[in-house]
Amino acid sequence: MSTSIVLASTSPFRQQLLKKLALEFDCCSPDVDETPLENESPTELVSRLAKLKAATGAKQKPNSIVIGSDQVAVINNQIIGKPLNRETAIAQLTAASGQSITFYTGLAVHNGVTGAVETIVEPFIVHFRSLTLAQICNYVDLEQPYYCAGSFKSEGLGIALFEKLEGKDPNTLIGLPLISLIDLLHRQGVDVL
Repeated sequence: MSTSIVLASTSPFRQQLLKKLALEFDCCSPDVDETPLENESPTELVSRLAKLKAATGAKQKPNSIVIGSDQVAVINNQIIGKPLNRETAIAQLTAASGQSITFYTGLAVHNGVTGAVETIVEPFIVHFRSLTLAQICNYVDLEQPYYCAGSFKSEGLGIALFEKLEGKDPNTLIGLPLISLIDLLHRQGVDVL
């Protein structure tokens, strides 16, 4: 296959995940407004943004197969974002203690050659242990998850916060559902194996 693959993301986590598939790819910055629309559900939001990121990437890298992805975390029907600081991270993890957070990851593949676009939304549920404030503060100070939705890094020490994980693909939690991506790429003529 001679069509290039482009990841429309500057996220080092998504780039690292895509490298698992042993495909050559380029990256571009989609630079889109991620503000939710009025009355937009979490699944509508991530679907729209994944598609928009892929389309924006396709304009930057024409004749490529462009992958766009977006993720939100939802607890008690509220979208929670990246904490950006220690206090917010502690507040988010305190709210998550003994609860479940659902992550919705939107994934879009835009074929710049054919114009085909496919989008899916994949849920992943994280069930948290009941945590003490000391455990939460210790975790936040050790891992400083300020740029991670939900205030944890599941690929690191964040795993100690969880009672159980539920979902089709653990990579979804980090931000790129590889199992579904393999299927979407296959439908566009790109086979991983």
